[in-house]
Amino acid sequence: MIQVNNERPGIMLEKIVSAVGRDLKGLTVGILGLTFKPNTDDMRESPTIPIIRGLQERGAEIQAYDPAGMEQAKAYLEDVDYKTDLYGAAVNADALVLATEWNRFRNIDWNRMKELLSRPIVVDLRNMYDPERMRALGFEYTSVGRP
Repeated sequence: MIQVNNERPGIMLEKIVSAVGRDLKGLTVGILGLTFKPNTDDMRESPTIPIIRGLQERGAEIQAYDPAGMEQAKAYLEDVDYKTDLYGAAVNADALVLATEWNRFRNIDWNRMKELLSRPIVVDLRNMYDPERMRALGFEYTSVGRP
């Protein structure tokens, strides 16, 4: 089980790279949620740490929002543009990644989000959204373990 948990961030990273569909150099990825789990500011062992570092190693710029963990994240992550709200993480991003399932991410204004993103790509690492609905809204939607 520990090995599976240790491999999971790498699998999630590859899912993001695959969804974007090309080299990440010069692209911006918006990240929603940084903490280990919702309703905490705990960053210890958060899977977003290796995911974000992996995206950065591939040349992506990162802009992120978390309701509680941004100050703590600064001790673990460098060169991240921390935004003041969830929509800020999407501005001109080539993809938006949902990494932590905060309740406030359940009722996103997806029409607004689509206008903010430079490409309508959403990678849902927590399976919070309905794939059919997201595709009907015009997003290239990727989730984990389902079509």
